[in-house]
Amino acid sequence: MVFQLQVPSLHPPSTSVVRHPLLQTIEGSVQVFTSLHRNFFTDVMVQSLRIADQGKLVLVVQLLKGGMHQGPDQPTQLGQNLDWIRPDIPRCLDGSILAEEDRQAVRDLWNHTRNAVAKGRYGLVVLDEVSLALNYGLIAMEDLLDLIEQRPPEVDVILTGPAMPAELLNLADQVTQFRRNFLT
Repeated sequence: MVFQLQVPSLHPPSTSVVRHPLLQTIEGSVQVFTSLHRNFFTDVMVQSLRIADQGKLVLVVQLLKGGMHQGPDQPTQLGQNLDWIRPDIPRCLDGSILAEEDRQAVRDLWNHTRNAVAKGRYGLVVLDEVSLALNYGLIAMEDLLDLIEQRPPEVDVILTGPAMPAELLNLADQVTQFRRNFLT
């Protein structure tokens, strides 16, 4: 935390405020984490926890993970700055069989996420397995692109999942591809 002492001035304050260029709002970035083997969520959570520890509010949205009776109205809070939400369903979704209740739970979670992003409450929003949610038809690409383009300028977004669509890879500021190297 930075503090600046203000010394009383003998001159009356000017009507225009001049801000230091380093104090301007930094534009948020879009990061993509992708891999075939889907075991990089720990790396994303470490980054989320580190950012939350620095005082920025973080929202982690696991679009396909259920089983915790969460839903958008019952987030798990990790510390005071990290909210973690999942759809209110009893199982994880794999795309093979999706009941209407599953689809509705993801729609409810998505609507909650869009509203939270639009309000600018969070400095970082993680959309876990968003590429699979797109592939399963649970989220429309246009809706995701709209969320990214219409977010407040200082909000960072992390998108995760295998088989990330080219549209998302092309708009990302950073793409991280995790891969396994097998030594022979």
